[in-house]
Amino acid sequence: MTTRTEHDLLGAREIPDRVYWGIHTLRAVENFPITGQTISEYGDLITAFAIIKQAAALANRDLGLLDPVLCDAICHACDLLREGHYHGEFVVDVIQGGAGTSTNMNANEVIANLALEHLGRQKGDYAFLHPNEHVNLSQSTNDVYPSALRLATWFGIWRLQLSMQALKEAFAAKADEFRDVLKMGRTQLQDAVPMTLGQEFQTYAVMLGEDILRLSEAGNLMMEINLGATAIGTGINSHPDYAGKACDHLRQLTALDFVTAPNLVEATQDCGAFVQVSGVLKRVAVKLSKTCNDLRLLSSGPRAGLNEINLPPRQAGSSIMPGKVNPVIPEVVNQVAFEVIGNDVTVSFAAEAGQLQLNAFEPVIAYSLFRSLKHLAAACDTLREHCVVGITANREHLREMVTRSIGLVTALSPYLGYELSTDIAAEAHASGASVHDIVLARGLMNPEELERVLQPESLTRPRKREA
Repeated sequence: MTTRTEHDLLGAREIPDRVYWGIHTLRAVENFPITGQTISEYGDLITAFAIIKQAAALANRDLGLLDPVLCDAICHACDLLREGHYHGEFVVDVIQGGAGTSTNMNANEVIANLALEHLGRQKGDYAFLHPNEHVNLSQSTNDVYPSALRLATWFGIWRLQLSMQALKEAFAAKADEFRDVLKMGRTQLQDAVPMTLGQEFQTYAVMLGEDILRLSEAGNLMMEINLGATAIGTGINSHPDYAGKACDHLRQLTALDFVTAPNLVEATQDCGAFVQVSGVLKRVAVKLSKTCNDLRLLSSGPRAGLNEINLPPRQAGSSIMPGKVNPVIPEVVNQVAFEVIGNDVTVSFAAEAGQLQLNAFEPVIAYSLFRSLKHLAAACDTLREHCVVGITANREHLREMVTRSIGLVTALSPYLGYELSTDIAAEAHASGASVHDIVLARGLMNPEELERVLQPESLTRPRKREA
């Protein structure tokens, strides 16, 4: 294996000549064997870094700070990364000390060596094109890393919204399919009043729609960046016009409405936007988990549970109990939700733990956010494909439960009064007779009037009481 010699503050090291990363990346690999997951597994972050570096190079070229030939070579390298090439060269662990410096230097070195190769030079010929002097010109990790993290988070939010929208449509389709299926609603796991299964499933679609909007609001916060802040927000070592030009190029490269933060000192240390996004992801997880709890409960049985709906059977449920089928898809979504809630705690602690002009803990914020975004999107896709689209209703069983339910007495209360209705409910509970039969036996209503009051249209929506 041939090598090349590279130098840094601590001395010289031999680098395998086949790789595009350099000495700073090598030291980071040695220093941070934490998760076993490298930046290469987070394509959105690599793409975001490439776009940020490209915008910076173009801004520096416009200001006469970067030779156009070197700018073109850097942009060529960034284009390769944006197209998905060379992601395997990002070998630093995603959780690292140094506020993301190792990730930034991994990007600087890979881009520099790709650019050198494009120019016909050897890897490591940094006298001609340098990772710090040229690729990192007018930049610091402290403005590049947060800006790239915001762009990568926006990518993840967009992808999650697509998955949530597809799941919403699947629930809405089931709501339409079940619009005429009468069932008993429940509060506190006790019989309440009748509703339709369609109304129940429409609720799940509406909840998803609400959270898609909340994600859009959180995604808008990712559009304010601190690129141009350099080390602490004062813009040291950058041209006065650099921040504006870099943001202009970023908007052109992404077609997104990025803006430069009005106070770069504040923006460099404040992680509040990431806390907000994480909080919305927790909201999505909590409501999605509640929906899955309902699906598991409604399908419980088949003989000793509610048995109102049937989930598609996906696999044998037990190694000891023959014939058992478990609600494995809702169960796995529940577990994703638990993880997301835990990730939100991590983001909260990491954001709080920053000191003075910089938060050094953004790598674990990135790790937590990216996992939440990716796993929630996968959970939505899995729930839709392997569960929701195949749900069926036990229609006759549902109608029988309505007929037998004491909850029907609520619909009679406006006609018979609360006290008499309570007495009917007590008799029904004690005797096992139906509310319908007790009312007729007591002669409280004639059959035609009772049927009119208890028809599904009267039981499941507001309706004027007839005299």
